[in-house]
Amino acid sequence: MILARLLVRVVTFLLLLLLALLGLAVALAAIEPGTGADAAGLPGLRDQVGAWFDGLEGGEGIAVPSLIGGAAAALLGLLLLIGLLVPRRERLVVLRRTDHGSLGARRRALAGVARSLAEQTRGVSAAKVKVKPRRRGGGRLRVNAARPRPTDEKAVERSIADQLESLTGPFRLKASVRTRAGERGERVQ
Repeated sequence: MILARLLVRVVTFLLLLLLALLGLAVALAAIEPGTGADAAGLPGLRDQVGAWFDGLEGGEGIAVPSLIGGAAAALLGLLLLIGLLVPRRERLVVLRRTDHGSLGARRRALAGVARSLAEQTRGVSAAKVKVKPRRRGGGRLRVNAARPRPTDEKAVERSIADQLESLTGPFRLKASVRTRAGERGERVQ
């Protein structure tokens, strides 16, 4: 699905660029009929396309490549529609699954709770939290915390991990805590 979304974005950009260039060529042809159309090569293009359509109509050997090209264009169009219309899957951290459904939390909400818990820890002046759920439940919780310079790094990391235990245990999150000395201008305890 990621490949389809990437393909949709690239092809959309290229088609819009082509449409803009064709619009510019038509505008040039409308302003100055002789030079604008000649500069864009529109008369030559008309002759080539006309010859191709004549060959297609006459039943020459162009039918097989045309069929392959048409099928490829239809497949690309279908892939573009699927990539555009299929909604993204919301990544949830699942707390419990039953036959009736599942109970989970969104990544941002869980990160907000974890950040709040981490910032309540003594010796932490600021915290940034990222949550990455796994497909089969659980996930990773990454905490980057700022601490005042005189505090012990390992003690603060242990305190944060202990504070987050009430959240990481039930959600089966693997916590990774890193601390750094606070920079000048950051909040002080």
